[in-house]
Amino acid sequence: MEIACLDLEGVLVPEIWIEFAKKTGIEELKATTRDIPDYDVLMKQRLRILDQHGLKLKDIQEVIATLKPLDGAVEFVDWLRERFQVIILSDTFYEFSQPLMRQLGFPTLFCHRLITDENDRVVDYKLRQADPKRQSIRALQTIYYRTIAAGDSYNDTTMLAEADAGILFHAPQNVIDEFPQFPAVHTYEDLKKEFIKASNRNLTL
Repeated sequence: MEIACLDLEGVLVPEIWIEFAKKTGIEELKATTRDIPDYDVLMKQRLRILDQHGLKLKDIQEVIATLKPLDGAVEFVDWLRERFQVIILSDTFYEFSQPLMRQLGFPTLFCHRLITDENDRVVDYKLRQADPKRQSIRALQTIYYRTIAAGDSYNDTTMLAEADAGILFHAPQNVIDEFPQFPAVHTYEDLKKEFIKASNRNLTL
């Protein structure tokens, strides 16, 4: 059996922090793992900015409630689930994900948790484990699943490298240039073709 492992933000849904930055007008919050590869550095920057501006978890959740999956994402996930088992491996947080996962039909999601205080301030975050995307791929391989992974950012590249096949989707040019070993596509139709190509089964569109 083959499992499709997908990143979430930038692949199926908008980048949550970018959308929140647009809403608040805080340019620094637009930084993602496309810009800052070290996730701990990125998250500490985000927490510091939230604290400086007095923003709380509910402020972010209110913006997320207005978001929709990227055009074609729902149909792509439906197509994929007919042909593969599907797991979302994301560096988002369960406290963010519910409205968007509902629209995607609740595929399995492995991600992280936020820590808030009694005033709903986001004071810290808890990773599920170190290098979680690659470790998830390794775990699936230990139970003899073949894995095909797709992502768009620096923090996806260890997952893509560990998988039996890795695909860059919607990736910025700097990531594509640094990781030329992965095929890079920008439409869901082309992503379907890459999954078919990577499969060891006789699949069709």
